Amino acid sequence: MLRKFLPDNFVLLLFATLAVAWMIPLSDEALPWAQNISFAGIFVLFFLHGLRLPRQEVARAMLGWRLQGTMLAFTFLLMPLFGIGLSRIAAQFLPASLAAGLLYAAILPSTVQSAVSYTSLARGNIAASVIGSALSNLSGIFLTPLLFALLLGSASGAAVGGNVVVKIITMLLLPFVIGQAMQKWFGKWAADQRYLLTFFDRGVILLAVYVAFGAAVTSGALAGIDGLSLVYLLFFAGIFLGIAFGAAWMIGGALGFSHDDRISLLFAGAHKSIAIGAPMAALLFPPTLAGLMIVPTILYHQLQLIASAPLAKRLARD
Repeated sequence: MLRKFLPDNFVLLLFATLAVAWMIPLSDEALPWAQNISFAGIFVLFFLHGLRLPRQEVARAMLGWRLQGTMLAFTFLLMPLFGIGLSRIAAQFLPASLAAGLLYAAILPSTVQSAVSYTSLARGNIAASVIGSALSNLSGIFLTPLLFALLLGSASGAAVGGNVVVKIITMLLLPFVIGQAMQKWFGKWAADQRYLLTFFDRGVILLAVYVAFGAAVTSGALAGIDGLSLVYLLFFAGIFLGIAFGAAWMIGGALGFSHDDRISLLFAGAHKSIAIGAPMAALLFPPTLAGLMIVPTILYHQLQLIASAPLAKRLARD
């Protein structure tokens, strides 16, 4: 019973990475080298995403347009709207960067693995969750930077200019397209190496988190963050998750979706991806800010895993 509420191994590694970055931060001389290594890893990461996401899955996603459209609207329209309201309230209790980080979490795409896993546990529409979360991640390559420019560009202190656009195209979109183009020759190899490539994916994410958080430590950007701020942040992340789960379930009912489809909307809509959030933060934010911006996403990610296990089992009995 206790294991249901404990972090999974990857989340423990994320927190361990934050601790290492706090105790052994990057020096000013090492930061550019570490960033270049991280950027190279991000390029390969999105190449592998393109290699592993079957094109036929994207095509099939368009067939269930009503449910899939609702998932996308919930992820990239309603969740950002919730995030705007909550971040404004949170700004009265949190440093500006952490409050903005809540809004950053809101504009991220859904997870794939956990959304599908909990949909399966709850006996929901697994196929819809697979396609919906994959389509969410694909759309997030375009929509998250766009929402960042609209909602967070000036508020976060990060400039949204041609340099950022070039980074997004060359570091996220270009490798993904190359991966899709090479799927005919290397797609089967990528599928056979799923577990090995999963380790690589997680390694790139951990490196991006270390570089971002380590740069924030070195710059002194964390000086104003105290224990009370982290308690407030955990509270607001929990409130955000509760709003997301409640809204997804009610909207599914209001639109007349079946019980199975409502479960898919619940998990594929409300979950947020640290796998996209950490690498993208490294591209969107300056090094001294990226570390702070991803902390709310890490906490939200952990809370969604804790809350989803008992919720999925409850839904499976309904």
